[in-house]
Amino acid sequence: VKGTVTTAGSRVREGLIATADAPAVAQLRRSGAIVIGKTNLHEFAMGPTNEDSAFGPTRHPVDDTRVSGGSSGGSAVSVATGMALASLGSDTGGSIRIPAAACGLVGLKPGYEELSADGAVPLSRTLDHIGPLTQNVSDAWHLLHVLRDRKPESPLAPASLEGARLGVPRQYFCDLLDDDVRAAFERSLDALRAAGASVSDVTIADADLIAPVYGHIVFGDAAAYHASALDSVPEKYTPNVRQRLEMARYVLAEDYVRALEGRSALRKTVDAQLAHLDALVLPTLPIVAPTLGQATVELAGAAHPVRNVLLRLTQLFNVTGHPAITLPNGTSAQGLPCGLQLAGKLGGTDALPRLARA
Repeated sequence: VKGTVTTAGSRVREGLIATADAPAVAQLRRSGAIVIGKTNLHEFAMGPTNEDSAFGPTRHPVDDTRVSGGSSGGSAVSVATGMALASLGSDTGGSIRIPAAACGLVGLKPGYEELSADGAVPLSRTLDHIGPLTQNVSDAWHLLHVLRDRKPESPLAPASLEGARLGVPRQYFCDLLDDDVRAAFERSLDALRAAGASVSDVTIADADLIAPVYGHIVFGDAAAYHASALDSVPEKYTPNVRQRLEMARYVLAEDYVRALEGRSALRKTVDAQLAHLDALVLPTLPIVAPTLGQATVELAGAAHPVRNVLLRLTQLFNVTGHPAITLPNGTSAQGLPCGLQLAGKLGGTDALPRLARA
């Protein structure tokens, strides 16, 4: 935002005043939007909890002992608490959808490169997406078209789910779910069927490769971007983010190239499943918002790192570039929001909010 410090949640960028608006911000202004502030995030967008930041953690709007989700946690909280009508976030592995789901909002990640990420501090230019976080689907729809600088071809009218074809990727994506998240998801599937949608199970081949493919690409890109600052001012990073960036420097070129090949293979797999479907439907997060400082969560009788769990169901669609949207999907026994995720065809971002609205 022109004239404003762009910190990316880090002391590394202290005093760096933006000399121009990013294209997304400029387009919002041209359309009459009023930019009221910048929001907190996980430092350099490198985490899904929004705990590691020069400004401290962003706390959950329902329970301030819990995380907001990240990396765009401040964006979500600003909307969930009514500070703003809507907010922009960046999504490299789920960083729009994760906080939106954790905070009970709508979060839309358009297809890759549909919206310009210029002017945003990158995590991975190979996977970065820009998109809106809003209170409802209609607001996300309007913001999407404002950011594209074109009017929708037709209004986002209420639609029927009769005949909608939805695929549920149960293997891998439903293996590790909190009981309340699973119950909310199954209730939603029953509701979709009752509304006339066809709901069938599908399989995403080689889903176990998603995390390593994602990790090698993000680490490789991030290490290149941060190399100079890591050499000159390493002490200015938060400890956890600095540690991950130092680890990222050990990604081999051959691993990065293999990961790009894996990205193409996963994209073809998702394309094949969507060829005869309107969307994939799955939970957005396997768990509700964890507590601040929580390192692991028990699922299916084993302890799993919170970071990995929060990214587990969203990062595929960053790797493949398919558009995805998260919707509020009820609450847990503790009153914490659950999320429902829809992923659509490449080039089919316009169809996704229509389906989400229905």
